[in-house]
Amino acid sequence: MNFDKFVDQIEEVRQQTYSLQQRITEAPHREDLLMQTFEQLNTSLEELHVVEEELFQQNEELFIAQEKLQKESQRYQELFDFAPDGYLITDVNGKILEANQVASQLLTIDKNLIIGKLLIIFVPQETRREFRNKISCLKEQTQLKYWETNLNNYQGNSFDCEISASIIKDNQDNSIGIRWILRDISARKQAEAKIRLMELQNYQLQETSKIKSKILAVLSHELRTPLNAVLGFSDLLLRLNRNLFNSQSINIVETIIRNGKQLLTLINDMLDFAKLEQGEIVLKLQKFNIEELINTIVEDLRFFANRKNITIDIHINVHDIRVSNDPIRVQQLLTNLISNAIKFTKSGSISIQLQELNEDKIIITVKDTGIGISEIDLLHIFQAFRQVNQTMNRTSQGTGLGLAIVKSLLDLMGGNITVESVLGEGSTFRVELPRIVNSEQC
Repeated sequence: MNFDKFVDQIEEVRQQTYSLQQRITEAPHREDLLMQTFEQLNTSLEELHVVEEELFQQNEELFIAQEKLQKESQRYQELFDFAPDGYLITDVNGKILEANQVASQLLTIDKNLIIGKLLIIFVPQETRREFRNKISCLKEQTQLKYWETNLNNYQGNSFDCEISASIIKDNQDNSIGIRWILRDISARKQAEAKIRLMELQNYQLQETSKIKSKILAVLSHELRTPLNAVLGFSDLLLRLNRNLFNSQSINIVETIIRNGKQLLTLINDMLDFAKLEQGEIVLKLQKFNIEELINTIVEDLRFFANRKNITIDIHINVHDIRVSNDPIRVQQLLTNLISNAIKFTKSGSISIQLQELNEDKIIITVKDTGIGISEIDLLHIFQAFRQVNQTMNRTSQGTGLGLAIVKSLLDLMGGNITVESVLGEGSTFRVELPRIVNSEQC
């Protein structure tokens, strides 16, 4: 029951009381009429009591609703004040009516001093026209999302800001203000700039790598042609004139051939590496006997091991010695690993073990008792042009491409390589290869 109804009820009781008073004055039997009057008054009092209870209940409900409203208002104010972004309430022309703590900090001006100022004074001169256009469009579109621009704080320092805004309307759908969200994105912009710089540097590195690979490929081709001629004619010269040459002349020609072959190996490594980087090497898959291949490689390299009194042992522990892969490339990567073991072992032994990891994979382990590899060098061991000894007077020859080629070939085959080493005690290279390489992996 509302207050107007309650007033009407009181007026009705007053009218009834007046009417009863008139009747008592004029009636001949006053006692009977008086009883009737008391009954009517009691009824009216009961009705007033009911009305009073209804008003009391409504008053309690109103008080509870008011408490809830105050709590909601306080909660809104706390959310407004402690929100992670800057919040502003302006009129439709951009005059600031409310501001939270973050907005005050972003604009470096006290909350009390910011009230009444125009938001546009924090916009740089060169973007104010755009800002006015945004406000004009906002009145029609009712919303502005994620506009990235620059703002100047009250001290004149610029910062990157993301602005979102929406129109506030009254019950009659009239625009009465604008709600603004200001987010400092300076850190994000700096991070994006760093990422763009890194992407540019990576692109430049990739282009440089492509150019380097092309130079290596061209250079390798240009060197290999005359070198093959030198080796061919030297071999022919030796074969035709071995009986005519003295021992010194024979040694000279053999030295030419030996060093020429070593140089040809280096050139082939550079050419293969360039092709691997450019993705030009395709595996020629076929089934072959992996045990026979390992024995062939070891026999080819045993001469160099014997010259240093290094023993080479082979241990085969597989049920099925047939694999499907590119035998030439498998031979290349195993030759690199075993020749490295010979190169970096002064004395002792080299152990080569073939075993099964499971029905789909095999493991080839090359273990030596050589100079070992330091923990720092292990981090870069598979990088191109890296060797354990990077000094100018290193005793081991080579380009440092061997292990990089091994890693690239294994990636092409879907295999993997790991290394364990102790400086001064030796190294163990562990190669995992799929028993059957799929053509899709190539």
